[in-house]
Amino acid sequence: MSQSSNQQALRLHQKIAIITGAANGIGFATAEKFINEGAIAIVCDINADQVNQAVAKLQEKTATTNQVEGYVMNVTDRVGIDAVVESVMAKHGRIDVLINNAGITKDARLVNMTEEQFDAVIDVNLKGVFNCTQAVVPHMLKAGKGAIVSASSVVGLYGNFGQTNYAATKFGVIGLTMTWARELGPKGIRVNAVCPGFVETGILSSMPEDVLKGMKDRSWLRRLGQPEELANVYAFLASDESSYINGIALEASGGISL
Repeated sequence: MSQSSNQQALRLHQKIAIITGAANGIGFATAEKFINEGAIAIVCDINADQVNQAVAKLQEKTATTNQVEGYVMNVTDRVGIDAVVESVMAKHGRIDVLINNAGITKDARLVNMTEEQFDAVIDVNLKGVFNCTQAVVPHMLKAGKGAIVSASSVVGLYGNFGQTNYAATKFGVIGLTMTWARELGPKGIRVNAVCPGFVETGILSSMPEDVLKGMKDRSWLRRLGQPEELANVYAFLASDESSYINGIALEASGGISL
């Protein structure tokens, strides 16, 4: 296969993709997948050391060092977000893909949840999606194209005990997605959401084995999802292969809802 043919076979060849929460977990797997599919991955996360480590790991996995860039970014800091977006635009002249992956949990039952717990999760998981998307969209509008994919959750479809704040944000992400799909679709920008089930990331590492077994049993595949499996979904929705998909909340949960 010629080099040009090989490049054409890559789903995300030369696409500039900003990925939030990309230093670990699903975000890191997504950055790796995007690089493998030919994209330039803009790795964004809140911790400088973790960003540097993620970039170094990703550079080891690719033959070139110019397919990954790291930025320290807090999705609740609009000034900082704007600075990252402007830096990317100054260097590359466009942003083709935004993956709103950053998220946190601060679980508690309603009667025990503090206002701080509620507000912190809302600020990152919901307003953070708003902040990053609003910062990127003007550049996509000028280009007349783009793909935005945001992390919701099965919790955003069905709710979950002890996750008032998290469920509210993930339901909210679906509402943002469907609204923006209407607003931006006619302008050439597709907006979709992914609703992962229980995925084997660091967040689950401290959970008791009986709790993990319960999670596995809820999936009809009888296992947890892997970050790479969610990265595959993000890559599809970011690519031109999904060019007629707009405004969906795609469940990737092993069949929890069946």
